[in-house]
Amino acid sequence: MSHPIVRFAPSPTGAIHVGNARTALLNYLFAKKHHGEFILRFDDTDAERSKEEYALAIEVDLAWLGVVPDLILRQSRRVALYDAAAAKLRAANRLYPCYETAEELERRRRLQLARGRPPVYDRAALALTPQDRAKLEAEGRRPHWRFLLERRTVRWSDLIRGDSHIEAASLSDPVLIRADGAYLYTLPSTVDDLDRRVTHVIRGEDHVANTAVQIELFEALAGEGAAPVFGHHNLLSSASGEGLSKRGGAGKVGALRDAGIESLAVAAAAVQIGSSVALHPAFSLKQLVGEFDLATLSRSQTRFDPDELATLSARTLHGLDFESVRDRLAVHDVVGAKAEPFWLAVRGNLETFLDVVDWRRVVEGEIEPAPQPGEEAFLQEAAQALPEEPFDERTWGEWTGQVRARTGRRGRALFHPLRVALTGRDTGPELAALLPLIGRLKASARLRGRAA
Repeated sequence: MSHPIVRFAPSPTGAIHVGNARTALLNYLFAKKHHGEFILRFDDTDAERSKEEYALAIEVDLAWLGVVPDLILRQSRRVALYDAAAAKLRAANRLYPCYETAEELERRRRLQLARGRPPVYDRAALALTPQDRAKLEAEGRRPHWRFLLERRTVRWSDLIRGDSHIEAASLSDPVLIRADGAYLYTLPSTVDDLDRRVTHVIRGEDHVANTAVQIELFEALAGEGAAPVFGHHNLLSSASGEGLSKRGGAGKVGALRDAGIESLAVAAAAVQIGSSVALHPAFSLKQLVGEFDLATLSRSQTRFDPDELATLSARTLHGLDFESVRDRLAVHDVVGAKAEPFWLAVRGNLETFLDVVDWRRVVEGEIEPAPQPGEEAFLQEAAQALPEEPFDERTWGEWTGQVRARTGRRGRALFHPLRVALTGRDTGPELAALLPLIGRLKASARLRGRAA
């Protein structure tokens, strides 16, 4: 495959959710797999609903996921290109003015349905004479503009769905330009794909119905064979089966970040859910690039489960090496020679990364002694058996062996009181790894029931 050019084209009218992230990542990984180019294009021709803060938030969310665009475009700054394309379509008699109001179109639609006919636009505007149009405009009406479809079967080979086709005769001629002169999605998208030489369009299956229109539009503007390769992936729904929405709360990328979910877990889930690949952690985007294959995607809608994602996020943390978290640990003052041993000791017990703050306090801070009625004498005996420093990974086994010999205790009766005294917790990382980090001074004080 020659170097592909792909794009992710959100409208900045809300925050992106994991379903949007899925589309972005499928495009990004496809580009990186084949040494191609990834374009972030903001489809912001809807001036009323598009907001700069949403565009910036989308960039932040993508950066958090590791998705770095090769180019960023904004359609609102490219209107001259769309004007030129519209002029070309008018000259070719493929773009025609229509004067029906929304109410009139709705009445026609209902009448067609009542007669058992598909609610397809009847092309009544094509019968208008220049005098008819002048009269309507004199009444104050302004036209919207429709693209004249060819009544044919439009076929394409879909990257995911295989051989596909749509009967264009079953579709209404789409409105490309509103009465106020604003461009709707279809024309700017096609023009930008042509201008930037986009080779592959990977998007949700909710866009399948648009594909025939866009292929005809590509060919009307640039000739036969001008359309890119299309691939329509399955959609994600909420855990309750509802569609994900930029204005709803389910699965928003920013909310997942704020909840402490690992970005790599979101990335892995976004491309693995709804595929034949079992959900598993990824420890780098490079790993996901290597594993990426559109052929694994299912054709059926798949539910996004936040609890499943939280579990995957924890599993991701458990496998991250020190170098991948060094800078994040430094933010919480986990630095120096003990930083790597600390991470390797605690990572397996983290649910979210911020749990390292609690374990840093256990290791380096002061914890209140946890009362253990009836264990005082045992803990005093354990304190007396503490070896001298330096401690290493063998110290725990050697020390508890001494305590076992002096007290006769074994199993939980031996280990649990020591864990509670040393960490203030019933469960946690292996004490063989924690004890050298806690050190003899703190360990001795905690065993003797003093805050340390």
